[in-house]
Amino acid sequence: MPVLPAPITPTHSLEGTTFTSLATPSRGSQDTAIWVVEIAPGTEPTPHSLTREEIFVVLAGHAATVIDGDAGTAGPGDAIVVPAEVPFELANRGERTLRLICCLPVGGQARLADGTAFTPPWAK
Repeated sequence: MPVLPAPITPTHSLEGTTFTSLATPSRGSQDTAIWVVEIAPGTEPTPHSLTREEIFVVLAGHAATVIDGDAGTAGPGDAIVVPAEVPFELANRGERTLRLICCLPVGGQARLADGTAFTPPWAK
């Protein structure tokens, strides 16, 4: 299945953030999960870490990041590389919706501050 048509609407929603699964195991990919993330202005970040490297590409808006204690910003065309096993936050501090593409190896999990690990449903 070389072409996976994009869903018409987001596939998941969570407190000011929507996720649209593009290429995931449930949609036919085997090694890489890719989805679109849209974060509304003012949405608070969820601090977490990842078991595998995750990469975001900013499509629109501006992202505020904290990766392993280092604060940064990213705009359209910029890539955000989040190494495995480091604390991470991503927020929209702008006035417009932040839109990103996210890539995570299949099997990668998020880990909350309390140590709980889970596979995000938009990556399945």
